[in-house]
Amino acid sequence: MAYSELIKNFNNIRDYMREFYVYGFKSRDEYTKKSARSYDDERRRLESWLGDYMRFRRAPDGKNVFLSIDSRVTRHNPLYKAWKAKSFTDGDVTLHFILFDILDTPEKELTLKELTDRIDDALSAFDGPRTYDASTVRKKLNEYIAEGIVESRKDGRTVYYRRAGDPDGIETDALSFFSEVAPCGVVGSFLLDKEKEKESNFAFKHHYITGAADSEIVCSLFCAMNEKRAVDIEYISRRNGGKTELGLIPLRIMISAQNGRQHLMAYSPRFRRITSYRADNIVSVTPTDVCPDFDALREKLDGMEKNLWGVSTQGFSGKRLEHVEFTVRFDPEEKHIPQRLEREKRCGRVERVGENAARFSADVYDASELIPWIRTFICRITSLEISDKELEARFKSDLDATYALYGLEGDVDE
Repeated sequence: MAYSELIKNFNNIRDYMREFYVYGFKSRDEYTKKSARSYDDERRRLESWLGDYMRFRRAPDGKNVFLSIDSRVTRHNPLYKAWKAKSFTDGDVTLHFILFDILDTPEKELTLKELTDRIDDALSAFDGPRTYDASTVRKKLNEYIAEGIVESRKDGRTVYYRRAGDPDGIETDALSFFSEVAPCGVVGSFLLDKEKEKESNFAFKHHYITGAADSEIVCSLFCAMNEKRAVDIEYISRRNGGKTELGLIPLRIMISAQNGRQHLMAYSPRFRRITSYRADNIVSVTPTDVCPDFDALREKLDGMEKNLWGVSTQGFSGKRLEHVEFTVRFDPEEKHIPQRLEREKRCGRVERVGENAARFSADVYDASELIPWIRTFICRITSLEISDKELEARFKSDLDATYALYGLEGDVDE
């Protein structure tokens, strides 16, 4: 079978993008999920779209292939190219171009019979011409009506079809910004393709591009939320690779400001609580019934946000809320320290406890989510208290281990 860069199942590409870009550094022999032939085909597909970003390095166990994208100089998300290579049949592409050749202006209106007759006339010039029955043409027209590129008008029992007009006044700067920062930004990328080539006016210090692979999943979740529907999802465990079927009520998509990872906040009827699910671990989304309690659950999530540091709704201790409190000292000229505390406090509180000291406190569902942030104040922390004493002890023991690593003496509490 000849190799093609076009794809039918996008989930395969999501897996390889994740392996090559997010995790990376796997050789052909190490990638055991599928056959070596599949590995080579998918690698060639990625290379055809992202050849400028493909890198490899030699290792004792073989050649490791990975994607290397410098977000400081890459203005447009290159991973969107994967969405623009969807597979199609010969019949689909033939019918597509003939339809829009016939409906060449928005002013031309034709009935289904007129369209079918003109299609037959256009194809009759070929040897062994392909034919399309009225039901096939009607189905394709209805697809385009749903996409907004064909319009229909009913006059009595007769339906007229015409090409939709092009949108006026596309703001390319707005689209350029939307396509790089918003969930489902691939929509903006498709619209930008219709405009003349133009250099983007935006550059990003932190450009999170990996969410592009999850656009279809996130779009399906947004549609379900808009219709207040429950969903069945297929969820993959990164620990063992197993897949689980879950029934959920999707409530909100939350995006990390630290790494750009997208999380679904959803109510689980099985566990009777709101929890988070990583979008990149969701394989498929199937909408089900309308949920009569959707608004009440969304209000419940709104109330929970005042105690959410990240997306975790239950800490290691299992208690409903955990208290975190620490004090930092700073020199008189270091005004940026209290300013940073205020800027990054999220759901916490900051108060001055002296001319050169400030105390942060928060009641959160999962105190462990704060630990990486608290570590950034090491050497300024004068006191630390966490209601989860096991977590507090682990934090201090990690500091003791760090002291020992650098040959420093003294206890953390000092």
